[in-house]
Amino acid sequence: MGRTIRLLTISGSLRAESSNTSALVALELVAPSGVHVTHYRDLGELPHFNPDLDAEGMTPAASVAALRAAFAAADAVVICSPEYAHGVPGSLKNALDWMVSDLDLPGKPIALLNLSPRSIHAQDSLRETLTTMSTRVIPAASLTLPLSGRRLSAEEIAANSTLAAILRESLAELVAAVATQAELPSFPVNKLSGN
Repeated sequence: MGRTIRLLTISGSLRAESSNTSALVALELVAPSGVHVTHYRDLGELPHFNPDLDAEGMTPAASVAALRAAFAAADAVVICSPEYAHGVPGSLKNALDWMVSDLDLPGKPIALLNLSPRSIHAQDSLRETLTTMSTRVIPAASLTLPLSGRRLSAEEIAANSTLAAILRESLAELVAAVATQAELPSFPVNKLSGN
């Protein structure tokens, strides 16, 4: 029997009743045995990113350390985010900024779930940011779940055969990417500089 695949999910929305969060909970509901899903829920607790607070030898804030530990423990990551004013929500971009210097991130397989076919700007921006951070955004796992204008609970999403099939397809592609991870040569790390 193979080892358990550990997925970390991150919703880019801070709303209590978020469709993005519901989609990620539904992802857990349809996940096959052998796939363990952990939801990161503390996006709003992170301090504003400041390189001065992340200098060598400094101890990061507890919330930052917890974020990095969550990424380190995951074999792959699924991000589902709304689009605000043609961009990525600031809270999500802030979390990614805290991950820039983290050595566990390069090569990490990532799937981007989108809930609206019209919301392409945030997805493109996320893909650019994550690629620059040397992650592996998996195109075949990055799918659109057509929930635009539909207020469905996680249970309703999971019970909908069309929506559940999309989530299962994304999971299958992401798990396949994790399975091939060990066969890849060492992943090149993009050198990022901050001012």
